[in-house]
Amino acid sequence: MKIGFIGIGTMGKPMATNLIKAGYQLIVYDVNSKAVAELQALGAKSAVSPMEVAQDSEIILTSLPTPQIVEQVVLGPEGVLAGAKAGTVLVEMSTVTPETSRKLAKAAETQGVQVLDAPVSGGEAGAKAATLTIIVGGEREVFEKCLPILQALGKKIYHVGKVGAGQAVKLINQLLFGINVAAVGEALVLGTKAGINPDTMFEILSESAGNSYALQTRYPNFIAKGNFKPGFAIDLIAKDLGLVINMAKENQMVLPLGGLAEQAYRTAQLLGCGGMDISGIITLQEKLAGVEVRATEDKK
Repeated sequence: MKIGFIGIGTMGKPMATNLIKAGYQLIVYDVNSKAVAELQALGAKSAVSPMEVAQDSEIILTSLPTPQIVEQVVLGPEGVLAGAKAGTVLVEMSTVTPETSRKLAKAAETQGVQVLDAPVSGGEAGAKAATLTIIVGGEREVFEKCLPILQALGKKIYHVGKVGAGQAVKLINQLLFGINVAAVGEALVLGTKAGINPDTMFEILSESAGNSYALQTRYPNFIAKGNFKPGFAIDLIAKDLGLVINMAKENQMVLPLGGLAEQAYRTAQLLGCGGMDISGIITLQEKLAGVEVRATEDKK
């Protein structure tokens, strides 16, 4: 089976690599020629456009940074639909709005192309280890057809409904994660300002009602070390929370906490912190409080 992969970035590169390791024939495209060359060295073919990828593929996966880029890659004059044959399947794995997924599916349907929205959770580490959680919307029959491919990328794969449903669940996850990480930062800075040892706080909170995935992944791996090299960047959570706010508007809801979280991450971007890991949001509170939340020397 010939598989196309478009978007060889932080997530796409390890995902495409895992498909090659699983024995799939891959044709790839990205604006970053260096990333493409690295996959060529592993056995992938390269294409000069998304259209060329589609012309030579039965199933096409996309992993792209923004809804605007997704639409250009799929719907543009040299996009996927310009080259896809009837019967082709597009598995769109970027994080976009449910409405974007439905727009793509509607356009694809006129050409006999089927669409799954299949956003992922697990970050770069999960992409490298092929342990991603993959949340899929679309027809069950198409999902079953693509399941072996998805199983080469992730461990937990869910079919949650029609096209757009996968994105809805992913954005709900991003809402919770963004709020949780911001709350972790505020709490740890407050405790440190009050004179509590950060390691002691972490140990106690880990056994208390305030424990969370955000605390467990962001304190020991990033905050405690003062290492904010991105696993998942502030730029990306700011983008995702903007999509969440749009989704809320479409569903005639307000998100008071989500709105505050989005503004916090947008502020971090304006202060030049967009390239930091999401946990870097703590540095804003640290500067205001005049303290740093770091592990004791023997635990770094």
